[in-house]
Amino acid sequence: MNTRQSRIFGTSVNWLKRHFVVIAGLLTLAYLLLPNIIVTVFSFNNPRGRFNYTWQEFSTEAWQDPCGVSGLCASLSLSLQIALWATLGATLLGTMIAFALVRYRFRARPAVNSLIFLPMAMPEVVMAASLLTLFLNMGAQLGFWTILIAHIMFCLSFVVVAVKARVMSMDPRLEQAAQDLYAGPFQTFLRVTLPIAAPGIAAGALLAFALSFDDFIITNFNAGSTVTFPMFVWGSAQRGTPVQVNVIGTAMFVTAVLLVLVSLVIGNRRNRHNA
Repeated sequence: MNTRQSRIFGTSVNWLKRHFVVIAGLLTLAYLLLPNIIVTVFSFNNPRGRFNYTWQEFSTEAWQDPCGVSGLCASLSLSLQIALWATLGATLLGTMIAFALVRYRFRARPAVNSLIFLPMAMPEVVMAASLLTLFLNMGAQLGFWTILIAHIMFCLSFVVVAVKARVMSMDPRLEQAAQDLYAGPFQTFLRVTLPIAAPGIAAGALLAFALSFDDFIITNFNAGSTVTFPMFVWGSAQRGTPVQVNVIGTAMFVTAVLLVLVSLVIGNRRNRHNA
């Protein structure tokens, strides 16, 4: 190797060292997005058989009629309803529990802190079987309400953890200052505490929605004859996944990306306004 080649090699190595973290991050991001890209590409496929696993030809037929498969949009609507109600219930209960664990001292506090992590650490199949046993012993009819109760229960822990981390980082002097300015407890909570805790509450709510909508194992055990969107996808995969499933998946992915971009734009505008 001559001097010029050695210099080029050394420059390349130094460049890789300086940009290694960026390159590794981009490769990891590409790896994570690869399934979404494949789903998006195959949503425009026109398969010649039941299985949408091999590219045949470009077509927008599935996009023109995303509810063309019987039961698909009904299961999607049911999953959205369950996810919304589960998010609302888990967020309300989880926020109150998080504030209680941070702001108050009581005898059962260490035990509650430990129990909060159990649904996160416990295998889903164990939790699903336990909930099914509970519902059967209570004589409950499996369906919408049993799924909703189960989803609120396992989403609750994630909301508590997210909100608790935010509440623990709050400066109590801000609330004390509001009280010094003759603000009542409700007014202090509404105008000072809640806006500061809002990012943690929003993070917990988004996480709860994603977990609820995506859940299959716990739902499958406690659904009875009710079919949610993940169960529909699993059932249809046994006979041949329709292209419309890819269409729904792509639409939800694009919607999530747009929501993130909108939140970033709003956040940047607020930062510029405050600056």
